[in-house]
Amino acid sequence: MRKLMWSACLVAVVAVAGVAGSVMTGPSRLTAADGTAPAAAAKGQLTADSLGTMLSAIGLKAERSESRYDFQFSSKIGEEWNLSMSAVLSNDGQAIWLMAWLDECPKNAADVPRQALLRLLADNDSLGGGKFFAFIASNRRFVLQRVMENRDITSASFRASLTDLAKTVVETYPHWNTGGWKTMTAPASGSDAGNAQQAGTDGKPAATAAKLPAANSTQKK
Repeated sequence: MRKLMWSACLVAVVAVAGVAGSVMTGPSRLTAADGTAPAAAAKGQLTADSLGTMLSAIGLKAERSESRYDFQFSSKIGEEWNLSMSAVLSNDGQAIWLMAWLDECPKNAADVPRQALLRLLADNDSLGGGKFFAFIASNRRFVLQRVMENRDITSASFRASLTDLAKTVVETYPHWNTGGWKTMTAPASGSDAGNAQQAGTDGKPAATAAKLPAANSTQKK
């Protein structure tokens, strides 16, 4: 029964991630699936080329892959964080998807507690601002994404959007940090039982030695 419940939770996360999958396969193309070209850029609206120019204007060195740009974004939020991010122009050019790459999903199902997945889904309901967690199946990574309307964009507003995404990454670190998930799967006994009770009280995993995310993901410096 527990196995079936865990599978159902994982299916729910993958369903949410279906939106993210379309981000990596759809918006990464310069034209829509039906072959139509994006509409002409309006005032303050970025094109695939000007998106790269915007990133350069705010001091970011990005690598381009069709309409997607990958870059590092450093932000001091309590301590220094180095975030791996991507910016993707949608097929119709009406939206920009910002993504912060997080931890890789553990390969062992026993290390992926259903409570952690449900908590990420619950976060999606409260984050607001077009932000949500998703799972990219192609590289088994969790991401925090933000969808922003592609209009009236300036260097200041674009940087503010990246900073807001970075701030949310830091604030939700206890939720997406897969190293902390081990405390949710380990059996509680003795002094560990007190830690488990505390974790249930404040909604965060008990303190553990932080596992550094793998390469090409967000890291604390």
